Amino acid sequence: MQTAPLFHLAFPVRDLAEARRFYGQLLGCPEGRSSADWVDFDFHGHQIVAHLAPQECGSAATSAVDGDNVPVRHFGVILSIPAWHALADKLTAAGTSFVIEPHVRFKGEVGEQATMFFLDPSGNALEFKAFADMSRVFAK
Repeated sequence: MQTAPLFHLAFPVRDLAEARRFYGQLLGCPEGRSSADWVDFDFHGHQIVAHLAPQECGSAATSAVDGDNVPVRHFGVILSIPAWHALADKLTAAGTSFVIEPHVRFKGEVGEQATMFFLDPSGNALEFKAFADMSRVFAK
């Protein structure tokens, strides 16, 4: 039985078939329920829902973080270091164009983390990160 709360995120996509290929095949997220207008995915144990809404897609706003222009609107998960490296390798092999290449930011600081940013086919930004020490996720 699930004891921790699950995260739910709904976001716009321009094409559901593209979303299925990207989230289902490339990222390996099992598909859940769907309709002609939306499809949900198991995103590392959390529910994300791609809604067909092409007019809502894309956002270009960025914010400076440790020398990178981070997309303001983004989502993702925190993986283990080995899982993060495996995903970075998989995305690189698939020819993914990264918004921010896989690297370690805040080196030597309390918030040191591996990070990478990329866009889904509809322009939604995703960040996948990893901490060597998970107790540092919220450390100040």
